[in-house]
Amino acid sequence: MIRPAKKTDAEQFVPILMQILNDMELDVIAEIGTDKIQELLVAAFENPQYRYGYQRVLVYADDQTDRVQGICVGYPAADEATIDDALTPYLAQFGIPEDTQLFTDVETKPGEWYLDSLAVAPDAQKRGIGGQLLDYLPDYLRAKGEKVISLNVDFGNEKAKRLYLHHGFVSDGELMIGSHHYEHLVRHI
Repeated sequence: MIRPAKKTDAEQFVPILMQILNDMELDVIAEIGTDKIQELLVAAFENPQYRYGYQRVLVYADDQTDRVQGICVGYPAADEATIDDALTPYLAQFGIPEDTQLFTDVETKPGEWYLDSLAVAPDAQKRGIGGQLLDYLPDYLRAKGEKVISLNVDFGNEKAKRLYLHHGFVSDGELMIGSHHYEHLVRHI
Protein backbone atom coordinates (compact mmCIF):
# COMPACT_ATOMS: atom_id res chain seq x y z
CA MET A 1 0.00 0.00 0.00
CA ILE A 2 1.09 3.57 -0.62
CA ARG A 3 0.72 5.97 2.29
CA PRO A 4 2.21 9.17 3.69
CA ALA A 5 5.30 8.51 5.77
CA LYS A 6 5.13 8.51 9.55
CA LYS A 7 7.88 9.76 11.85
CA THR A 8 8.45 6.16 12.90
CA ASP A 9 9.48 5.23 9.32
CA ALA A 10 12.83 7.03 9.64
CA GLU A 11 14.98 3.96 10.31
CA GLN A 12 13.52 2.18 7.28
CA PHE A 13 13.46 5.24 5.01
CA VAL A 14 17.09 6.33 5.32
CA PRO A 15 18.83 3.15 4.06
CA ILE A 16 16.59 3.18 0.97
CA LEU A 17 17.37 6.87 0.37
CA MET A 18 21.10 6.25 0.84
CA GLN A 19 21.13 4.15 -2.34
CA ILE A 20 20.52 7.37 -4.28
CA LEU A 21 22.82 9.58 -2.23
CA ASN A 22 25.67 7.09 -2.57
CA ASP A 23 25.15 6.90 -6.34
CA MET A 24 25.42 10.70 -6.48
CA GLU A 25 28.94 10.46 -5.02
CA LEU A 26 28.46 13.56 -2.88
CA ASP A 27 31.76 14.83 -1.47
CA VAL A 28 30.08 15.67 1.83
CA ILE A 29 29.21 12.01 2.44
CA ALA A 30 32.84 10.99 1.91
CA GLU A 31 34.01 13.78 4.24
CA ILE A 32 31.53 13.15 7.07
CA GLY A 33 31.03 9.42 6.66
CA THR A 34 28.05 7.34 5.65
CA ASP A 35 27.14 6.27 9.19
CA LYS A 36 27.02 9.82 10.53
CA ILE A 37 25.04 11.04 7.49
CA GLN A 38 22.51 8.26 8.06
CA GLU A 39 22.15 9.18 11.74
CA LEU A 40 21.72 12.84 10.75
CA LEU A 41 19.02 11.98 8.21
CA VAL A 42 17.16 9.75 10.66
CA ALA A 43 17.05 12.64 13.16
CA ALA A 44 16.05 15.26 10.56
CA PHE A 45 13.26 13.03 9.21
CA GLU A 46 11.08 14.29 12.08
CA ASN A 47 11.18 17.85 10.68
CA PRO A 48 8.34 18.32 8.17
CA GLN A 49 10.06 21.33 6.58
CA TYR A 50 13.27 19.48 5.69
CA ARG A 51 13.89 18.08 2.18
CA TYR A 52 13.73 14.57 3.64
CA GLY A 53 11.21 15.32 6.38
CA TYR A 54 8.44 12.77 6.81
CA GLN A 55 5.70 15.07 5.47
CA ARG A 56 7.45 15.25 2.08
CA VAL A 57 7.62 11.46 1.78
CA LEU A 58 5.29 8.80 0.45
CA VAL A 59 6.14 5.19 1.15
CA TYR A 60 5.15 1.88 -0.32
CA ALA A 61 4.70 -0.40 2.68
CA ASP A 62 3.95 -4.12 2.82
CA ASP A 63 0.26 -4.65 3.57
CA GLN A 64 0.97 -7.35 6.15
CA THR A 65 4.02 -6.04 8.00
CA ASP A 66 3.97 -2.30 7.19
CA ARG A 67 7.67 -2.65 6.28
CA VAL A 68 8.73 0.21 4.01
CA GLN A 69 9.80 -1.18 0.64
CA GLY A 70 9.77 1.94 -1.54
CA ILE A 71 10.05 5.70 -1.08
CA CYS A 72 9.03 8.76 -3.02
CA VAL A 73 10.21 12.22 -1.90
CA GLY A 74 9.32 15.55 -3.44
CA TYR A 75 8.46 19.17 -3.03
CA PRO A 76 7.23 22.24 -4.94
CA ALA A 77 9.99 24.16 -6.74
CA ALA A 78 9.07 27.23 -4.68
CA ASP A 79 10.42 25.42 -1.58
CA GLU A 80 13.83 24.59 -3.07
CA ALA A 81 15.61 27.76 -1.91
CA THR A 82 14.90 27.03 1.76
CA ILE A 83 14.25 23.29 1.87
CA ASP A 84 17.59 22.43 3.47
CA ASP A 85 17.55 25.22 6.09
CA ALA A 86 15.70 22.88 8.46
CA LEU A 87 18.78 20.64 8.59
CA THR A 88 20.97 23.26 10.32
CA PRO A 89 19.94 22.53 13.95
CA TYR A 90 20.61 18.82 13.44
CA LEU A 91 24.13 19.44 12.12
CA ALA A 92 25.23 20.81 15.49
CA GLN A 93 23.79 17.77 17.28
CA PHE A 94 26.13 15.54 15.29
CA GLY A 95 29.20 17.74 15.54
CA ILE A 96 29.01 18.72 11.88
CA PRO A 97 29.85 22.33 10.92
CA GLU A 98 26.67 24.38 10.62
CA ASP A 99 27.59 25.64 7.15
CA THR A 100 27.63 22.07 5.76
CA GLN A 101 25.32 21.54 2.80
CA LEU A 102 24.42 18.23 1.22
CA PHE A 103 23.11 19.96 -1.91
CA THR A 104 24.11 23.23 -3.54
CA ASP A 105 22.78 22.88 -7.10
CA VAL A 106 19.38 24.01 -8.35
CA GLU A 107 17.52 20.87 -9.41
CA THR A 108 14.11 22.11 -10.52
CA LYS A 109 12.37 24.85 -12.49
CA PRO A 110 9.63 27.27 -11.37
CA GLY A 111 6.14 25.83 -11.28
CA GLU A 112 7.22 22.21 -10.98
CA TRP A 113 6.68 19.70 -8.22
CA TYR A 114 10.07 18.06 -8.02
CA LEU A 115 10.44 14.32 -7.51
CA ASP A 116 13.67 14.44 -5.53
CA SER A 117 13.97 10.72 -4.83
CA LEU A 118 12.33 7.49 -5.89
CA ALA A 119 13.89 4.27 -4.63
CA VAL A 120 13.02 0.70 -3.73
CA ALA A 121 14.69 -1.48 -1.10
CA PRO A 122 17.10 -3.95 -2.75
CA ASP A 123 15.12 -7.00 -1.62
CA ALA A 124 11.87 -5.55 -3.01
CA GLN A 125 13.08 -4.55 -6.46
CA LYS A 126 11.58 -5.89 -9.69
CA ARG A 127 8.10 -6.06 -8.21
CA GLY A 128 6.71 -2.88 -9.81
CA ILE A 129 6.88 -0.79 -6.64
CA GLY A 130 8.60 2.17 -8.31
CA GLY A 131 6.00 2.17 -11.08
CA GLN A 132 3.17 2.04 -8.56
CA LEU A 133 4.59 5.08 -6.76
CA LEU A 134 4.90 6.93 -10.09
CA ASP A 135 1.30 6.03 -11.01
CA TYR A 136 0.08 7.25 -7.62
CA LEU A 137 1.65 10.71 -7.94
CA PRO A 138 -0.52 12.41 -10.61
CA ASP A 139 -3.85 12.13 -8.75
CA TYR A 140 -2.19 12.78 -5.39
CA LEU A 141 -0.50 15.95 -6.66
CA ARG A 142 -3.39 17.17 -8.81
CA ALA A 143 -5.49 17.23 -5.62
CA LYS A 144 -2.85 19.56 -4.14
CA GLY A 145 -3.06 21.91 -7.14
CA GLU A 146 0.16 20.81 -8.84
CA LYS A 147 0.35 20.74 -12.64
CA VAL A 148 3.83 19.46 -13.53
CA ILE A 149 6.03 16.75 -12.00
CA SER A 150 9.74 16.94 -12.75
CA LEU A 151 12.76 14.82 -11.96
CA ASN A 152 16.37 14.40 -12.96
CA VAL A 153 17.79 11.11 -14.16
CA ASP A 154 21.50 10.38 -14.48
CA PHE A 155 22.52 9.92 -18.12
CA GLY A 156 24.18 6.67 -17.09
CA ASN A 157 20.95 5.22 -15.70
CA GLU A 158 19.07 4.01 -18.78
CA LYS A 159 16.94 1.59 -16.74
CA ALA A 160 15.51 4.41 -14.62
CA LYS A 161 15.00 6.62 -17.67
CA ARG A 162 12.98 3.87 -19.38
CA LEU A 163 10.81 3.58 -16.27
CA TYR A 164 10.10 7.32 -16.23
CA LEU A 165 9.39 7.49 -19.98
CA HIS A 166 7.03 4.52 -19.62
CA HIS A 167 5.14 6.47 -16.95
CA GLY A 168 4.60 9.56 -19.10
CA PHE A 169 7.69 11.70 -18.51
CA VAL A 170 9.39 13.50 -21.41
CA SER A 171 12.78 15.15 -21.75
CA ASP A 172 13.01 18.86 -20.89
CA GLY A 173 16.74 19.60 -20.96
CA GLU A 174 19.95 18.74 -19.14
CA LEU A 175 21.82 19.91 -16.04
CA MET A 176 24.71 19.09 -13.73
CA ILE A 177 24.09 18.11 -10.12
CA GLY A 178 27.32 17.70 -8.25
CA SER A 179 29.67 15.93 -10.61
CA HIS A 180 26.95 14.06 -12.53
CA HIS A 181 25.21 14.94 -15.79
CA TYR A 182 21.43 14.59 -15.59
CA GLU A 183 18.50 14.75 -17.97
CA HIS A 184 15.55 16.81 -16.71
CA LEU A 185 12.23 15.05 -17.32
CA VAL A 186 8.71 16.39 -16.84
CA ARG A 187 5.18 15.03 -16.79
CA HIS A 188 2.18 17.33 -17.12
CA ILE A 189 -0.75 16.24 -14.96
